[in-house]
Amino acid sequence: MRAIVDAFYDRMDAWEGAAHIRAMHPADLSGSREKLDDFLCGWLGGPPRYVAKHGHPRLRARHLPFPIDVAARDQWVACMDHALRATVDDADLRGMIGGALARLADHMRNQPEAGSGARGGVAEGAG
Repeated sequence: MRAIVDAFYDRMDAWEGAAHIRAMHPADLSGSREKLDDFLCGWLGGPPRYVAKHGHPRLRARHLPFPIDVAARDQWVACMDHALRATVDDADLRGMIGGALARLADHMRNQPEAGSGARGGVAEGAG
């Protein structure tokens, strides 16, 4: 799990295309890495480390202070797709995890699409 998380944050930190979401994170990503590792561990069926340390994830509530629009969602998904391609060899497993995480990322959006008051679906081909 940690390899996925490290590849995700390494990509976000280095890729200019993720500058929008990188700006939403602290300069030191070590705490963000630990929290995502803990969350994904439980989310994928392992020990609920995040819940033990921080309580219920309440993902939407925890992300409300950040303006998450389609661009932010797409940047997050692109970084995660990169991380999954770099660390998960099984294409079916990679697709299953990536698809579920893309839906989760879309659920985090709290800004309307440009020219619309409604939230849309996950962008095709993000990444």
